[in-house]
Amino acid sequence: MNKLKELFEQMRGLDPNDPGRWPLPVRIGTVVLLFLLVASAGYWYFVWKSKRPELLAARAMEAELWDTLETKARRAANLQAYKDQLAEMEKSFGAMLRQLPNKTEVPNLLVDISQTGLAAGLEEKLFQPQGEIRKDFYAELPISIRLTGNYHQMGNFAGGIAALPRIVTLHDIEIAPAGKEGRGSSSGDLVLNVTAKTYRYLDEEEQEKDTAAKAEKGKKKGTRKTSEKKGKQPAGKD
Repeated sequence: MNKLKELFEQMRGLDPNDPGRWPLPVRIGTVVLLFLLVASAGYWYFVWKSKRPELLAARAMEAELWDTLETKARRAANLQAYKDQLAEMEKSFGAMLRQLPNKTEVPNLLVDISQTGLAAGLEEKLFQPQGEIRKDFYAELPISIRLTGNYHQMGNFAGGIAALPRIVTLHDIEIAPAGKEGRGSSSGDLVLNVTAKTYRYLDEEEQEKDTAAKAEKGKKKGTRKTSEKKGKQPAGKD
């Protein structure tokens, strides 16, 4: 305790303008303290201040990577369920494709649609297949149909269409009193105007031809636009 008191007394009497006369322990302590202060300031300025943005970016990247890892881990845990679902979808898609007629089956399907109306007791006034409308991987075949009969016969016709082994959908349904167009046998006769649509799957060769035709059409369209732009440019001065 006496030594500490003496040291404190000596420190009180230190002359800041003459550090050379300070006691040796005080000089060593002062040098160490100054060194620590300078080192801390240098570390903060040259290391912490310059590297902090990189540290924050690394932490953000770490959080993002953790999120990605968790997402992929969940997907990996459900991988078998996804495979089973994909297999079921492929099976369902194959079953739907089998319901689409091919080129050779379309005429028979048209006959089946016509016979369905006759079997329901309806009188056929119009049965007119329209032009084929091609989509991405299938073709749509609309048929304009006009039938006359009573309400229950029309319901039987719709049920018969739904029972066909091929996909046939009914669109633009209009039902009106028969009037002069009817058979005249009953005042309850109605006229059914409807568009029946069936669908045909396009084989690979047809899809390739359609893709090539679209590409050629787009190329010609682009060439035509370029020619039009050139034709609109003002003539240069002589």
